Amino acid sequence: MSSLYLLHKPYQMLSQFTDTQGRATLADVIDIPEIYPAGRLDYDSEGLLLLTDDGALAHRISHPHHKQPKTYWVQVEGDPEEAALHALRSGVTLKDGPTRPAQVRRLEAPGIAPRQPPVRHRAAIPTIWLEIVLSEGRNRQVRRMTAHVGHPTLRLIRVAIGPWRLDDLAPGTWRKETLHAPRRKASTPARRHRSRR
Repeated sequence: MSSLYLLHKPYQMLSQFTDTQGRATLADVIDIPEIYPAGRLDYDSEGLLLLTDDGALAHRISHPHHKQPKTYWVQVEGDPEEAALHALRSGVTLKDGPTRPAQVRRLEAPGIAPRQPPVRHRAAIPTIWLEIVLSEGRNRQVRRMTAHVGHPTLRLIRVAIGPWRLDDLAPGTWRKETLHAPRRKASTPARRHRSRR
């Protein structure tokens, strides 16, 4: 049995418990001893962060081998044409090599609280929201991908990691889930066959 904590990491908070520069850390919003993040989320990104006290579980969640899909709501500058969305879906080539194809679709503006501080607004340039699902986790990957196709990311919220979803968690709040290890099937004793004479 393992404990998993689903936390809505606020904007401009580190995905760690200490900082020598006085920036906001996880210690400001969750006080559970001996837990640590299973993965990370950038300082200027928001949304779902998973924490646990189970090292094996953290490894299963965060290791690239297990390919937990991660879902993001992304506000981008401008209104991408279909060619730009197709490029994201096909995979783009960044400085560290080609990305895997992403699932990308347009979103209606989600009903979420404004960010503090708010996203910069430029009257002459529209913004739209995309839902982007990645099966890999490079450093600042979503931001680099959208910039590559000419639409910089203005706001990024991770809403799901594999089966775990942010749902209605407000920034800075968390909930606990208890995970039960799958039961192993009892082995059936091998039948002994008597040799016929």
